[in-house]
Amino acid sequence: MQIRCKLTLEYGDEKTARIVYDSVRIDDEEFVDTRLDKNRIVATITARSTGSLLHTLNDYLACVSVAEKVVDND
Repeated sequence: MQIRCKLTLEYGDEKTARIVYDSVRIDDEEFVDTRLDKNRIVATITARSTGSLLHTLNDYLACVSVAEKVVDND
């Protein structure tokens, strides 16, 4: 079984979205597909179980949170 989650993060401007995108894209593996769409980051996460999906989503959002804090401190 494959479970997918599509997450859309919208930012106030394209520059902020690009910085966060560039920061989290590095960690993408085969189960995370991240793309940039103007001021939005769209991530599709694929997993084999609900638990695995939640774990991956938690890790991804933690990376996003760190990137956002760096942008805010700039």
